[in-house]
Amino acid sequence: MPAQTRLPRRRGIARHGRLPRRRPVGTLVTGVAATLAVLLVSGASLSAIAAQRLTSSVSSVALGNESAVPTQGIGAMPGGANILLVGSDQRDPGSAVDAGVVDGVRNDVNILVHLSEDHTQLTAVSFPRDLMIDRPACTGDDGTAHPAASYQQFNTLYGLGGVNCTVAAVEGLTGLNVYYAGMITFDGVIEMSNALGGVDVCVTQRIRDRDTGLDLAAGTHSLQGKDALEFLRTRHGVGDGSDLARISSQQVFLSSMMRTIISGGTLSSPTTLYKLASAALSNMTLSTSLSSPDTLVSLALALKDLTPADIVFVQYPVVDDPDQAGRVVPSETDAATLQAALQSDQKFTLGDESAGRGSTVDQSAPAPEAAAPAETPAPSADGATPGTGADTGAAAPAPTPTPTALPSTITGQTAAEATCSVGSSRG
Repeated sequence: MPAQTRLPRRRGIARHGRLPRRRPVGTLVTGVAATLAVLLVSGASLSAIAAQRLTSSVSSVALGNESAVPTQGIGAMPGGANILLVGSDQRDPGSAVDAGVVDGVRNDVNILVHLSEDHTQLTAVSFPRDLMIDRPACTGDDGTAHPAASYQQFNTLYGLGGVNCTVAAVEGLTGLNVYYAGMITFDGVIEMSNALGGVDVCVTQRIRDRDTGLDLAAGTHSLQGKDALEFLRTRHGVGDGSDLARISSQQVFLSSMMRTIISGGTLSSPTTLYKLASAALSNMTLSTSLSSPDTLVSLALALKDLTPADIVFVQYPVVDDPDQAGRVVPSETDAATLQAALQSDQKFTLGDESAGRGSTVDQSAPAPEAAAPAETPAPSADGATPGTGADTGAAAPAPTPTPTALPSTITGQTAAEATCSVGSSRG
């Protein structure tokens, strides 16, 4: 990739200039996360009839690679399943979102979800909107062929060729096959956060953002409706004021949301789940490979046993673009490390100092309980250890592979980690 050859050797800070218009990017992230959360739990709790009703009016688009989808189905796909969730700044007539005028349509939020083949880890990789890439040739949603082009901004892909060209770019960056995708517009965040009764968010110091109108004192806040929208939109009010800081601040919210859904009693409320699903899907376009009720229920059943610790949010590794201020390019070494882990379907952990630019560990949160050490069975009379196969002739169970530890330069967190958004005076 030509852009990669221009990478500096040190990790810099991408400082992005103020945009001339207000675009609630956070709405898209919340919609994507809520959609992910709905998929994660709804299939186990809602009937196929409910799924049929929810998807009956969902718009769909065909991906060019759908003829290659493995016949095993999404819940049994060799090497794991990959789903691209795109957040567009497109606004439909009558939208409830007041965010100014948008010139064009962009994919400002891009999250690749990788579900491991054994269903023990779900990884959500966020691609920065200002990432500069070499765009592969692609055929758009409308059938128009677009030639390859060098040094293109990532959030122009949807406006160029819709979901298909965005999928092609993600496949090119990661080397993964992406057979499923969904696109969500702005509307829906208020209804989703309200359905949950609020999401608790920790703030280390005051966040004040004149662009969004957000003003939060240090401490923990239960956010829903307009407050949740403003928190997820804020960029100049967190960290160093960059879009990268906003990604890690948003992960604070998303992790708390996942904990609320998985551990907060939401699973026991079919009514709440249905409201979440309805709010998300009514604002989505799904690939035809994903829009089938059977596929959604199959995916949800594959995800239903995940715990917050099994859900990992990762920012695609980048460094400052040396050729253009306010833009970023892939960090070759770290991107290759993350790519290798995803391609091999390897379970991994993040480094101890992997918090992003807009978040930090919540020092007031209780320490997680340590797992109890496994007891070694006492040897039998003949000296064999029960359960090892030595006393029965049966093969011992295969040992659980040790997770790969990614370098701390790859930022993110699990949904189990209690983190706080870092306020900034820049707002």
